[in-house]
Amino acid sequence: MSIIRDPSLSPSGQRKIEWVRGFMPALSQIEARFAKEKPFAGLRVAVSVHLEAKTANLGLVLKAGGAEVFLTGCNPLSTQDDVAAAVAEMGVETFGKHGVSMEEYEALLTETLKCHPHIIIDDGGDLVQLLSGKCKEYADCLIGGCEETTTGILRLKAREREGTLPCAMMAVNDAKAKHYYDNKYGTGQSVWDAVMHTTNLIVAGKTVVVGGYGWCGSGIALRAKGMGADVIVTEVDPFKALDATMNGFRVMKMADAAPLGDLFITSTGCKDIITQEHFARMKNNALLCNAGHFDCEVDVKWLRENAVESFPQRENIVGYKMPDGRVLNVLAEGRLVNLAGGNGHPAEIMDMSFSVQALAAEWVARHRDSLEVKLYQVPAEIDDQIGWAKLAALGLSIDTLTPEQEAYIHSAEA
Repeated sequence: MSIIRDPSLSPSGQRKIEWVRGFMPALSQIEARFAKEKPFAGLRVAVSVHLEAKTANLGLVLKAGGAEVFLTGCNPLSTQDDVAAAVAEMGVETFGKHGVSMEEYEALLTETLKCHPHIIIDDGGDLVQLLSGKCKEYADCLIGGCEETTTGILRLKAREREGTLPCAMMAVNDAKAKHYYDNKYGTGQSVWDAVMHTTNLIVAGKTVVVGGYGWCGSGIALRAKGMGADVIVTEVDPFKALDATMNGFRVMKMADAAPLGDLFITSTGCKDIITQEHFARMKNNALLCNAGHFDCEVDVKWLRENAVESFPQRENIVGYKMPDGRVLNVLAEGRLVNLAGGNGHPAEIMDMSFSVQALAAEWVARHRDSLEVKLYQVPAEIDDQIGWAKLAALGLSIDTLTPEQEAYIHSAEA
């Protein structure tokens, strides 16, 4: 039985789902094939991804493929209640409410896992963590799973080293169709969409500090530069720092960037990127937000405990007054700003990301009898299939290698 906030919100959610389905052609092609072949017949699939319209569409595609789908969120603030109501009405068991406490959030994840899933689709590793600990009793039917995001992959690699993976997992985030498209261009646009909507402030002329210059950070910096911001990048990797420099960005330590920035965005997948040391040096009315999966990149806990006063500035912005009178503004509680404060990646971007998820889950189902408990990379043929499908959907064509060219590039002779 689904657990949602308000079933009467369904019509609004259904409109959102139908809208994004019209802009996800690659996933629609997969859905049509799944409906004929039923690769998930007899299988239960638990999905923990940001519970909004594109994710609902993925759930419906898996359902079309014969799966019994159990859908939940992966962040207490990113679930959209109208979408949850709609997808539940459309036949997907759904466990999600917006704005719940961490205890309620974990309880919803647990309810989702009570189905004893065969396959999991995870975003950040919360399902894996529960199935390896508190919810181990629900892992008895596990075949394998897929992980959506960079942070989740880091956690899976740690578990693989420690020998604590509960099942075989596919590193979906590492697929080209995911990180080339989603992490850079999806994050680049959706973060700024959320920031501008939440703040109603201009980007041009501001000094923007981007913490981390991986796929996500580089996309955020690129879009900030395009809108007229002066961009500073902070990094711990010398080559990423050099790459940022070559792309025209200033590079320095966060401590040096702190007094210069008007707006700070973290995107590292690590913790303690902006802390007490940096808060002490920031301008009055500085804006702080996070584009990494967990809310530990900006130390909002320290602000809550040490500010002399906190107060709402606008919806999804809290001001923290420092003892010296300065106010620091935190967007979306320091959680993933593009989803906690916006609508997430555009539908065309998630078309590719969720195509990877669907095909990787199918690969797990088809290889269930030969899987080892380890982290698998997405096969190149899945990546290529999605790339060609997306090109065709956009009406684009590219050259292909001739047999002579294939022979040349694989030959030891010049």
